[in-house]
Parts: sequence; C-alpha cells; structure tokens
Amino acid sequence: MKLEVQQWRRKMVKEFLYRGIPQEELDALSLEKLFTLFNSRQRRSLTRGITDGKRKLIEEIKAAKAGKIKNPIKTHVRDLIILPYMVGVTVNVFSGKEFQPVAIVTEMIGHYLGEYVITNKRVSHGAPGVGASRSSLYVPLK
Repeated sequence: MKLEVQQWRRKMVKEFLYRGIPQEELDALSLEKLFTLFNSRQRRSLTRGITDGKRKLIEEIKAAKAGKIKNPIKTHVRDLIILPYMVGVTVNVFSGKEFQPVAIVTEMIGHYLGEYVITNKRVSHGAPGVGASRSSLYVPLK
C-alpha cells in the first residue's frame, strides 16, 4: 500500500514545459530558435543588443554555473531576460534599498529578472499631517 502511494506521488510531479518544450531541449536550442518562442517584447529586447552591464552579468552567471565564482552575484540590472542556461543560479538583485536573492528556476524563463524583486513596500500612514483638519485627528487608523 505504502509503495503504491510513493509511486503515485512520483507520477504526480509535473515537469515544467516552456511552450511545450522540456528544459533539456531548451538548453540545446540555438538563440534564433529560442527567440521565436519568446513574446514580442522579449524578442525585441534581445535583438536590439545586449548592453555592457548585461553582458558582464551574463558572463558572471556562466562562470557561477561552471563553478568558478564562489561569491554571490550582486547586480543592479533588472531588465535582463532570463534564458535557459541561467537556470540553477542565485542572483542578488537590488530592490532600491537592499540586494534580495533570486534563485532562477525553469518557470522564470522568458521573464525579466526584476519581476521577482519588489521595489516598493506597503504604505502605512501615521498621524495626520500638517494641513489636516482638526476632525481628522479622531479618525481611527485601523
């Protein structure tokens, strides 16, 4: 009985497919064929060229994937599109205040790096300001 449940659970794990293509085939695809799978915004961004900052980050990601870099990768580049060879690397992305770690997984392919780091926080209003009326002093905050 217990063995049957374990085998059933293994079958229930769903493999991620990007547009019907598994991760192994995405790694083997050329960039031209990969571009045809992306949305128009991602295609346009990638075909217009890669800036020096993006190129430096890509080289660091490749080196970290190969095991040459031991230190965590820190970056301010938020508009880099995640490609299949970047999967498995953790990048610390700047949120405007601090660096937040982003572990790149297969579900992130085709998205921007900055989508996974929030740049603003929830506003919690305090006491009424200078120009507020006297009646607003007695309005409960919650």
